[in-house]
Amino acid sequence: MDTARLHADAQVVDAHNDLILLVDHMDKRGKTDHFAEFWLPELRAGGVDVQVLPIWIDEDHQSEGALRRTLLLAERIHELAVQYPDDVAICSTAADIDAANQSGRIALVMAIEGAHGIGQDPKLIRTLFRAGVRVASIAHYGRTFLADGSGLDDTARGGLTPQGIEVFTEMERLGMVFDLSHLGVTGVEDVLNLASRPLLATHSTCLVITDNHRSLGDDQIRRIAALGGVVGIAAAIPWFVDPHSPTADRVVDHIEHVVDIAGIDHVGLGPDIIDDYFQEVWGGWPAHAGDPSGNAGVIGPYEPAEIKRPSDLVKVTDAMVRRGFGEQDVKKVLGDNVMRVFHEVMGVPSQRERSSS
Repeated sequence: MDTARLHADAQVVDAHNDLILLVDHMDKRGKTDHFAEFWLPELRAGGVDVQVLPIWIDEDHQSEGALRRTLLLAERIHELAVQYPDDVAICSTAADIDAANQSGRIALVMAIEGAHGIGQDPKLIRTLFRAGVRVASIAHYGRTFLADGSGLDDTARGGLTPQGIEVFTEMERLGMVFDLSHLGVTGVEDVLNLASRPLLATHSTCLVITDNHRSLGDDQIRRIAALGGVVGIAAAIPWFVDPHSPTADRVVDHIEHVVDIAGIDHVGLGPDIIDDYFQEVWGGWPAHAGDPSGNAGVIGPYEPAEIKRPSDLVKVTDAMVRRGFGEQDVKKVLGDNVMRVFHEVMGVPSQRERSSS
């Protein structure tokens, strides 16, 4: 099987790349062409057709500054589409994505990670939807007004707050894809009990392979699949993949495990590409592995991940082919599965909303 051709023919969906953080960092240093000079060639080399762009809010901008920071980064994503109209397009529905890809453009899907900008006001999820956000998680490592993140699993048993439940319900009504990654164990349970539509874990791994608070247990994976959802495998974070062997083959171990317990239709890719941001902004990876704030504790020595940039994604395809994945199954993992969720949810009002209109 021609791996390069297969990868090029697939509709490749990266469910999580924090590249807008590095674009913003470079903007502030007068390098306003960084996206065109670095990320566009990388995305093209990696065959990425659909790029989910999460907006993450660091500690310096949390609390009072979170909404302002969220909106500024959202505006920067919109500016990219204006700057490079022949290369990228912001997409609000799956039909938009398909149209962008058919025209040779990379589809950009706006997301929020942690939802710090919402604060205590659930109605702001509607504002962010109007701004173009179509994927959202409601906690990161720590606690928000909406839920507890996975970094608190050993110290708290908080799930979704009343505001978090309101945000989740509104997301389902609007047609926003809920992202389970980073949510604490009890919060995941709450969402799986409440959910009536497919959802994503955009950048997670399997607990049975990597014992990490950011990994999902088998029962969680099965329940995500039962809802029609998809687990995106975080290929670029070494301690999520395997701190001692974070290779493309180890990434495929996680993919195979999801396939074994939930089926081929419920796994995708959410590499969580962040290496260049850490190298440029921090001068290297944070000492507190897995959490720059230090809340999650130190995870000891680890090897660099083999998947660092979009151009490395073909290595995952190559590893799947070597492991005996058929062509259609490879395409499902690379993007078809996540696209199915987008077609079912993204920008599509819930049945409850359609019935009331």
